[in-house]
Amino acid sequence: MAAGKALNKKNLLELGADTLADLLLEAVKGDAARQRRVRMALSADLGPEAITADVRKRFASIHRGRSFISRKAQKKLAQELAELTTLIETRIAPDAPDAAFDLLWAQLQLAAGIHERTDDSWGTIGDVMRETMAAISEVAPKLSKDPEALADSVFEAISDDGYGAFDHAVPALADALGSAGLSRLKALAEAACEAPLTDADLARYDFISDRDARAERALAGRNRTAEMILQDVADAEGDVDSWLAQYTPEQLTYSTIAPSAVTRLLAAGRAEDALRLIEAALPGDSGDPWFDTPELDEAHFACLEALGRKDDLRAALWNRFERRLCPNALRRHLKLLPDFEDIEAEDAARRIVLTYKPVEKALAYCLQAPDLPLAAELIEARSEEIDGDAYEILTPLAEALAPSRPLAAALLWRAMIDFALDRARSGRYGHAARHLTDCAAADAEILDYGMHLSHADYLEALRKAHVRKSAFWERLR
Repeated sequence: MAAGKALNKKNLLELGADTLADLLLEAVKGDAARQRRVRMALSADLGPEAITADVRKRFASIHRGRSFISRKAQKKLAQELAELTTLIETRIAPDAPDAAFDLLWAQLQLAAGIHERTDDSWGTIGDVMRETMAAISEVAPKLSKDPEALADSVFEAISDDGYGAFDHAVPALADALGSAGLSRLKALAEAACEAPLTDADLARYDFISDRDARAERALAGRNRTAEMILQDVADAEGDVDSWLAQYTPEQLTYSTIAPSAVTRLLAAGRAEDALRLIEAALPGDSGDPWFDTPELDEAHFACLEALGRKDDLRAALWNRFERRLCPNALRRHLKLLPDFEDIEAEDAARRIVLTYKPVEKALAYCLQAPDLPLAAELIEARSEEIDGDAYEILTPLAEALAPSRPLAAALLWRAMIDFALDRARSGRYGHAARHLTDCAAADAEILDYGMHLSHADYLEALRKAHVRKSAFWERLR
């Protein structure tokens, strides 16, 4: 039988418009989502007004919905909303930016109702709404709306937003707001902080039975929103001091806040102020490692670089490498060294990795660097320390080592096998059996096991220690 034509655009066009129309009608029959896509495509040829009417009709339908949205339906809805955003951007925004903005804003207003009807643990709807806000930022410079009226709309939307859809409204609309709109927004936020709590403010926390506690939470929540607006306005106006003023001196040293503060100070040309702030935020050698974040270090490096303090920058990069085994910090440190000094530094770095504890962190460094010879040396010297539960590091590292350093790979597989069997983790027996098969395959390539058991001896010891774990041994049959 001769092969049929391939299903591609060229061959489909040869069928002709009538045939394609019949096939399309048959394909969308009974599928409401596909029918909507076809109707939108038809409206697109009728101009912005027709598209706008159809999009608003669809938004109204979504707004009226009350049934729970399943995970499968959520994906379809997210895809449809993303397609509507693209349609608005490409077919309406070029000729009617104000109308495009109104539609995109209306789409963001759907977020609350959608979130209440579905579980967005995967962030599917949140991602779509962020794309919508990004589209708003593109159309913002072309808007002709009254800046103060726009500010009122932004303030109301952010104040009523419980799901974060409008979190970035101020930076997205900064161009359209201009100085007048930003001033209006600032005045609204400041007034909100001073105003008494409303019944609506308290209603959001009616799950708290204690009246005073409820009022305290409501006040904090409302003021947090107003303060976020004030910070965004300060950013838009380039007013670093107003941005900083929203935090106490202690809060500015928090690992979650200090890097953002430093970024703004550096952008304003205030490197000395930025350095003083970040030095107060760095936890130091005796500080809590939980707060020793890469972002803090990066902010510190940026300050030293801006001030031209190369020696201090080299020292800070080396310090970070010693503490965190950060490959990027080491590479940057080596590039700043004079000729020939980098060789000594590389040797010193290897010694640090070979003795670093826990050994799993050192292995992660070898995988990330990557440095397979160093990994093999480390594994062969400290195999007894390796935690077989660290499979997210050991598995890819073993796969990388297997072609050229089979002994090191086998020792990693053994660590994972031993963990699964010693702890009776039956859920991992399948993986452990596969690792044992990998060890057997690697055995032919290993010429010398050194101080480690040969594969035959390891297998014999394994059978003696775990003879009763039939669920594991059956996996090998």
